[in-house]
Amino acid sequence: MRKKWGTLKGYEKIMKGAANARRIEILIMLTESPDMSLTEIASAVGGDFRTIGEHLRKLTLAGLISKKSDGKSMQHQITDLGVYVLKFVETL
Repeated sequence: MRKKWGTLKGYEKIMKGAANARRIEILIMLTESPDMSLTEIASAVGGDFRTIGEHLRKLTLAGLISKKSDGKSMQHQITDLGVYVLKFVETL
């Protein structure tokens, strides 16, 4: 059964987005603490600002997280697709 995002290239993009331990860690963190900024995420995971920014970019491109501006910074949230993929990963 194919979901609405379900082209083969779309599936590939989703899987690449989740195919990294740090990105999975970020997804888990965003389920527990939504609306985190890049600075907050980098501080929480102890990663370099630029590296975490690249992870967030890949998660966004895969549709696993979304972002919105609060006027001062971008806030990141896990999407429904991100929750679905994270639940799948946790069953492995």
